[in-house]
Amino acid sequence: MFKKKNKYTVAVVGATGAVGREMVSILEERKFPVSELVLLASDRSEGEKIEFSGKIRSVGKLAKDSFKDVDIVLFSAGSDRSLKFAPIAVEAGAIVIDSSGAFRMDPKVPLVVPEINAHALEKHAGIIASPNCSSIGLLMALKPIHAAVKIKRIVVTTFQSVSGTGKDAIDELAGQTVALLNFKDIEKKIYPHQIAFNCLPHVDGFLENGYTREEMEMADGIRKVVEDESIQLTATAVRVPVFRSHAESVNIETERKISANEARAVLSKMPGVVVYDDPSRSLYPLQLDVTGKDETYIGRVREDETIKNGLNLWIVIDNIRKGAALNAVQIAEHLIS
Repeated sequence: MFKKKNKYTVAVVGATGAVGREMVSILEERKFPVSELVLLASDRSEGEKIEFSGKIRSVGKLAKDSFKDVDIVLFSAGSDRSLKFAPIAVEAGAIVIDSSGAFRMDPKVPLVVPEINAHALEKHAGIIASPNCSSIGLLMALKPIHAAVKIKRIVVTTFQSVSGTGKDAIDELAGQTVALLNFKDIEKKIYPHQIAFNCLPHVDGFLENGYTREEMEMADGIRKVVEDESIQLTATAVRVPVFRSHAESVNIETERKISANEARAVLSKMPGVVVYDDPSRSLYPLQLDVTGKDETYIGRVREDETIKNGLNLWIVIDNIRKGAALNAVQIAEHLIS
């Protein structure tokens, strides 16, 4: 049973990664009531220093005994570590908020975007999952439209930055760019092909049906969060040579007609959404501009003239913030409120 307190002991697992560091930063920015912050990572990161609330803190090694007296654990260390250590944390009395794919489709684990389905938190049994970054941006746009005119089908193509893969992928893009501009050979370690000046239609591993896990997880995750199994979604996930923030081109078919202006009005009322849409002045969301922002930005709203009830959107989200770290912290905020 989660106990109400004035302040909480919070652990961040994967604290030295891009998302983990952002979690620490957001906890401080939003003045989350932290009595003690426990920073945990793998062997190779043990001893690294991270600043929080004006103090330099040392990163400890993740182990089975890491969760004694911890109230909330924010996991951002990959599915394998979540599968191994999340149940141990729950057994120790903590509530786990996991940003990996380990528990997202577990029917016993709520999958939560607080602006959309905070009520699902009431059903948690110690572990709460956060959707993947592409799904969160899409959900922030879909929920108000679905509530207004009911969505039947979605076709989405993502343009995902390398930060979604982690720090090593960021370094690979930077290194390849420098090498190519200096007419040198590139190194490929993270991706199977050159990512600099290139797009890879390959995010996560391929499945037997020809889709990737990322693409199928988007379809399944959207239905779980919106709580409507009738929504059909097909996705193509693309890795692009951008350091941070994801974009998505979305085509929606609805049961009832909604005009572009009506869609903008509906979207503008959604908490956490900014409609940024004036093509006549070349105003539309850009990954460069949305980086560092908490909101999901939506533009290029227009009717699909090839079907009766169709709509096109362009969505951009900072995948490290709202796409991962911020969503996890917001879940924690709802837990203690």
